[in-house]
Amino acid sequence: MEKTLVLMRHGETLFNALHKIQGWCDSPLTQRGIEQAKAAGKKLRERGFRFDHAYSSTSERCCDTLELVCDLPYTRLKGLKENNYGLLEGESDFLAENDPVRCETYYLQFGGESSNTTRDRMVATLTELMEKEDHQCVLAVSHGGACFNFLRAIQDPSEELKKGFGNGCLFVYGYEAGRFALREVIR
Repeated sequence: MEKTLVLMRHGETLFNALHKIQGWCDSPLTQRGIEQAKAAGKKLRERGFRFDHAYSSTSERCCDTLELVCDLPYTRLKGLKENNYGLLEGESDFLAENDPVRCETYYLQFGGESSNTTRDRMVATLTELMEKEDHQCVLAVSHGGACFNFLRAIQDPSEELKKGFGNGCLFVYGYEAGRFALREVIR
């Protein structure tokens, strides 16, 4: 029987609004980010999602987002954290590398991690969660880069990348027989 994973990108933060690189460093949700989280929660309720478990990255921006989306108790997991951008954390985002191929190793030179490390961490964490017997419909709140790297492990992300996945975006995955499949992106 297919299970459901909803992987959500946190709401807009101060660093997002200021165009700052934000990985393992953190900044608070803006008013817009709060509204995005509340709107995502409303969309999920309107579509009838009933979560049996909820998880968040250890970053405050993700925990705050999850608390605005639903009132379930949740577990914070380091495996859902954003890519570590090393010395570029908090710097202007014009220094970021956005080419998916070059991005694989770009941040290593600044003491960060490769996008493949983030991808593998996300796949391992989410697979472990979905393999649990009582996990039929799961909400996990994470980050833009982490969500992208998870998606690229599942399929070619180019079509979804063209449409963009801004703050508050919801990725609905089916999970069956050890495999994830993207079913829908709710923007």
